[in-house]
Amino acid sequence: MGERNNKGLRRPELELSYLDIQAYAGITKHMGGVRATRELLELCHIDKGKYVLDVGCGIGITPCYITKRYGCRVVGVDISETMIHWSKERAKREGLEDRVEFRVADAQNLPFEDDLFDIVICESVNAFIEDKQRAVSEYVRVVRPGGYVGLNETIWVKAPPPEFVELVGDYTEIKGLLTPDGWKELLEGSGLRDVVARTYKVSGLGELVDRIRWLGFKGILTGWGRVLSLYIGSPASRESIKKQLSSASTPREILEYMGYGIYVGRNEGVTHHSEEG
Repeated sequence: MGERNNKGLRRPELELSYLDIQAYAGITKHMGGVRATRELLELCHIDKGKYVLDVGCGIGITPCYITKRYGCRVVGVDISETMIHWSKERAKREGLEDRVEFRVADAQNLPFEDDLFDIVICESVNAFIEDKQRAVSEYVRVVRPGGYVGLNETIWVKAPPPEFVELVGDYTEIKGLLTPDGWKELLEGSGLRDVVARTYKVSGLGELVDRIRWLGFKGILTGWGRVLSLYIGSPASRESIKKQLSSASTPREILEYMGYGIYVGRNEGVTHHSEEG
């Protein structure tokens, strides 16, 4: 498992994946950055008093933003224990530790009762999940009748060459990007109604600007510092880090095919009943 450093963060010693490295660095991202998050929340009709679940909360930026901006009760979950570590650290720094909750959980098996939340959101989560239908069905299960489920997901804005699909999968562990219509159909197939779908193309410069606004210069530099420290201190991790850094040479042309979509649907009002109930 590896030893913990002086920040209490466990240093991995095995071969690392793209998501492992992001978690250790304390860096998360999604296309569209803060602008996309604000649009997603607006379409979910968020306001004071709502109970919100953020699935795949990463380092906790969105849950903390919602708590401060709207005064909502927010729960953030992530499958990575390390991401939850960073989320709790962020909430503590911002004086929100008593107002926002973070838990380790799998999107495909959420540890919550039926019809609990007013809003469930995910940002760049479902592309990494093999069984997307199962995950979205879980979001619908835990949202109350009349509540909203909203996603921001990377999409293929047009059919890419097969080599680009393979390249994205190799470097990022994405389990399959859907077309704009594919994501909409996924929500509708899970019982959501009045689905709103908005899609956007991206550029390399725009994504860089969005990432800086999302993480801040300090957050980016600190994250890269952790990766460098890991590279120096953990020989077993070096090849994995080299592989991920080589993704920087990904052809710029790939952005011609990629973009992101914001998808929001309303629970049509059917109350869920668990088998135990």
